[in-house]
Amino acid sequence: MHVTFHGAAREVTGSAHLLANGEDRLLMDCGLVQGRRKEANAKNRELPFDPRLVTNVVLSHAHIDHSGRIPLLARKDFAGRVLSTRATRDACEYLLRDSAHIQESDADYLNYKTARHFLSRNRKSGRRSNAEVRRLLKKKGHNLDTAAISSIIAENGLDAVTPLYTTADAERALALFDGYPYRHPMTVGRDMVCTFYEAGHILGSAISIIRTQAGGRTITVGYSGDLGRFDKPILRDPCLQFEAADRKLDLLIMESTYGDRLHEPVVDLKPRLKSVLVEACERGGTILIPSFAFGRTQELLYVLHELYMEDAVPKLPVYVDSPLATKITKVFGEHPEVYDEEAHTTFLQSGRNPFRFNQIRFVQSVEESIALTRDETPHIVISASGMCEAGRILHHLRYKIHNPRNTILVVGFMARHTLGRRILETGEAYAAAGRRGPAPDLKFMNKTYPLAAHVSKIGGFSAHADRDELMRFLRQSNLEVRKIAVVHGEEDQSLAFARHLNQNGFQALTPQPGESIALN
Repeated sequence: MHVTFHGAAREVTGSAHLLANGEDRLLMDCGLVQGRRKEANAKNRELPFDPRLVTNVVLSHAHIDHSGRIPLLARKDFAGRVLSTRATRDACEYLLRDSAHIQESDADYLNYKTARHFLSRNRKSGRRSNAEVRRLLKKKGHNLDTAAISSIIAENGLDAVTPLYTTADAERALALFDGYPYRHPMTVGRDMVCTFYEAGHILGSAISIIRTQAGGRTITVGYSGDLGRFDKPILRDPCLQFEAADRKLDLLIMESTYGDRLHEPVVDLKPRLKSVLVEACERGGTILIPSFAFGRTQELLYVLHELYMEDAVPKLPVYVDSPLATKITKVFGEHPEVYDEEAHTTFLQSGRNPFRFNQIRFVQSVEESIALTRDETPHIVISASGMCEAGRILHHLRYKIHNPRNTILVVGFMARHTLGRRILETGEAYAAAGRRGPAPDLKFMNKTYPLAAHVSKIGGFSAHADRDELMRFLRQSNLEVRKIAVVHGEEDQSLAFARHLNQNGFQALTPQPGESIALN
């Protein structure tokens, strides 16, 4: 049996690991590579394996860096099934459609730029003014005329951008999903059985244990997916007690997003959020929270609901300005079976919905969102994207980043080369210098803005276990692990975590992209 690490090896996105045993080829996750547009696009378009040879896909959870290339599989004649927990299947109904829409919109915009540049610069056909170009390429205000754009590109031999996949591809992929409960063994290949266990990362996230026969013996592989934190609200903790048949692992494929970092304690989450909100309210400003639509937004709503119930903070209006987050919050409400005991005690037993309270407003239309960007009364905005790379959060930042009364609250991981990371690092440096002198400048959306708003960070909201929590999982679970392959982390984090494991009695390796290891 061979395991090949096709994605998220020494990087933090694009998870894809292939188990090959005889005629069975089981793909664990098929995620989108995220990062610099050109590099990510090149990696995403070329699958490093033949989709027609993949028996089935086991999906650890719905985040796009784990699920986002499944529509590409479906388009390239993958004939198997996608096996996940029921909550993951339901979340993917929204996330994969949203991802396809983003792929299509990005391609349309890049093609618009190509056509616009040609029309405004081409001497032979006569240069046109910006107003003329807009009339030719847009309709109904700001909507792109994709038919006109495609015609100009085709007639003039320009290079057109095609989406990685389309909404039709996403629909085709969603028809392949089968949802299963935790601790329910399921057949995933000729001699392969998989069982899901709670990972505690996001709604529906799973640790996958795969058992197969090879060389006359049973080989067992565990895949952590993304492990969550212990003692966080809403979801049950990562599983520590596995069934007897699943305990002895020949290989554990383990994430390392925070393999060399420690978070703030979970118990400090609520008081830290309270402190940030009180300080922001005293300045009379707006609190902007860039947040992932899936997981982080719901945790924020849960903790804010608790603080409001306790009268611990001023009850400002809370706006969720993300249509996707609104839909995913509905999915959370439909799966109370995965909540932890505290969520049942605090909310469900008294008939309360953890994610609904009087002060919350779910913003739907673009017009509502635009009006909100110009609202100068104190309020809280939770908006996507979580790393400030796209979406409505950019427009809120554009209107609010220059005002020292306002606060930008970072509650999650900000990858390298993202606007979110630049805001965090620049804001922290300005604060460390005593906020003296002119506010530092940040460029985004083709303009430069002074970062005068206060920047705060609460690390405890991370959905990923830190180094000590990863070690707690290994030491306190009843798993017996022969070897660990460290994946899903920026290279420095993966290498550091592998060293830490080896220094603490485990046998660990950090595979290169495309590397295979044999299990006999």
